[in-house]
Amino acid sequence: MFEALTERLGGVFDKLTGRGALSDADVDAALREVRVALLEADVALPVVKDFIAKVKIEAVGEAVIKSVKPGQQVIKIVYDGLVDMLGGEGPPEGLRVHGEPPNVVMMAGLQGSGKTTTCAKLALRLTKTDKRRVLMASLDTRRPAAMEQLTTLGKNIGVDVLPIVAGQSPQDITKRALQAARLGGHDVLILDTAGRTTIDEELMAEAASIAGIAKPAEVLLVADSLTGQDAVETAKRFHERLPLTGLVLTRADGDGRGGAALSMRAVTGLPIKFLGVGERADALEPFDAQRIAGRILGQGDIVGLVEKAVETVDRAEAEKMAKKLAKGRFDFDDMEKQLGQLIQIGGLKGVMGMLPGVQKIKNQISDSQLDDKQIHRQIGIIRSMTKAERAKPDLINGRRRARIARGAGVEVVEVNRLLKMHRNMADMAKAMGKGKMPFGMPGMGGGMPNPEVLKQLGSGKSLPGLNPPSSLPGLPGGLPGLPGSNKKS
Repeated sequence: MFEALTERLGGVFDKLTGRGALSDADVDAALREVRVALLEADVALPVVKDFIAKVKIEAVGEAVIKSVKPGQQVIKIVYDGLVDMLGGEGPPEGLRVHGEPPNVVMMAGLQGSGKTTTCAKLALRLTKTDKRRVLMASLDTRRPAAMEQLTTLGKNIGVDVLPIVAGQSPQDITKRALQAARLGGHDVLILDTAGRTTIDEELMAEAASIAGIAKPAEVLLVADSLTGQDAVETAKRFHERLPLTGLVLTRADGDGRGGAALSMRAVTGLPIKFLGVGERADALEPFDAQRIAGRILGQGDIVGLVEKAVETVDRAEAEKMAKKLAKGRFDFDDMEKQLGQLIQIGGLKGVMGMLPGVQKIKNQISDSQLDDKQIHRQIGIIRSMTKAERAKPDLINGRRRARIARGAGVEVVEVNRLLKMHRNMADMAKAMGKGKMPFGMPGMGGGMPNPEVLKQLGSGKSLPGLNPPSSLPGLPGGLPGLPGSNKKS
């Protein structure tokens, strides 16, 4: 979502860090470019003015001008300013669902903002992460099949949904949902209210009456981050009529300029609690101001990447894999599991977006046609092999390669590329089994891959530093360079 802003700010800071000393004029020129970058990213003008004013006071101080690395000092000041704008340095503000049950979470927002899908994502998170028993109820009696949609989503994620009773008003459904949650022993009740294409008095009056009946602990406004400043205006209007406690921004994985996320906290004073980052039921992330600021400045989010890997990896399976790697063994079954884990934690685009410095090689990544389709094709090739071929790749001769290619619907050359990629990864596994660490992680001490290396990965070849097996499961080879990656299992 912040790609354009990250690229623009990266160019500004590259100019600063290349100088041994900075004058007041240098800082002023840089901050003018930062101001333009924020405005182009659709950040509200009052928010930009306040941000630049605060940053300038720090950035033109004597401590910066005389600093050994003044460019880095300015970047740190801008980073601190972004963190403050987005919500401060404290930990992410969690949901208030620890009172006497049922704790009611009311979801509000315009039609098409992703409200119903977000209800299901939030319910799944509360169930899996917080171990809460959740009941969802749809109060949308106007949109066709809205109630059926929530029922279907509930079945898919294994969360209880209030049965549909035709003809009831939203207020009556609210009362029935409260009673059902109490009788059913549910910890949390999520109410999915009706939306409109535009804000109107009828919508607000209905939402206010539901809040009066349910007495929700949380009233979350779901807003589409791609709508830019319209989302900020929507938040202001809702907040005037409803006791909003937080915001959820959907489609944060889209190509928007990101201004809504940067403006909404400052304009409304409400915390952004979650970001919707995809269509999957688990694609909901807690909003962390420090991590988001790091992503905007191209510093990546390694902590977030590790957390994703931990959430999606089976611990017992990971330990089993680590023991095999320690012995230098790595077959096609292992490779398929690693590729599958890469898809689960967000795919190549998601992972690369969380690595430090990747923005600087964005064009090379684009030229290499690096995408998840390539990963799925590689998995398809592996699944066209027999059990014996997966366990002993040396069995795969020319005749077998042709058969595997026909089974996967690809050319033999793609099978050859995958075999070469596997050999590289197996060799690295053997090296690590002997206590050696081949290559480094791009952006983490190992340097950035050049365009030729990226083209190799795009064509199915191994990318040094990304594919070698290590102690972090969930990526093909994990992430060398993280603490503990040199330890043997």
